[in-house]
Amino acid sequence: MPSRDCNPACIPRTDWYRSFAAAALRSPAVHGKLGKWLKLEGSLTRALQLQCRESFHVDILQEGFARPSLEEARTLGIPIRQNAWIREVCLTGDNTPWVLARTVIPLSTLAGRGRRLRNLGRRPLGAYLFSNPEWQRGPFETGLCHRSSSHQPLAARRSRFFSGHHGLLVGEYFLPTLFS
Repeated sequence: MPSRDCNPACIPRTDWYRSFAAAALRSPAVHGKLGKWLKLEGSLTRALQLQCRESFHVDILQEGFARPSLEEARTLGIPIRQNAWIREVCLTGDNTPWVLARTVIPLSTLAGRGRRLRNLGRRPLGAYLFSNPEWQRGPFETGLCHRSSSHQPLAARRSRFFSGHHGLLVGEYFLPTLFS
């Protein structure tokens, strides 16, 4: 069962910037320990696992067909009213929620081998994407979150992953417990 800090409502509205530098001009808070995580290359899942002393696990907050936000649909280039497979999870290390993640997978991506993306269960998406060489990551965007409580993320990052003509969008929202 997810902790109260992993409530799906914890993913706040976010302003996205094409680069870390552009976001840092708006909020110097992204420097330091938070900046290290925002700029991390490779698998965030793997880096979090290495940070753990005892255990790492994925809590599924919600998963299923839903309508992406207008901004997410535009970023993915899908029709605004089209449903997508949306997965929200909390990445937890040593029994502390560290990262909220939101993945938006267009219907076209779920065809063929992409069907596996609907059946990850508690397995991390990053482990799947980084173990399949057909998936390539696009550039990062950095997000500044509009927080309504101190438990919510201050900043986030997101990127699109591509496999041929198929894509998906992964947003990773860093909770204060990760870098405090």
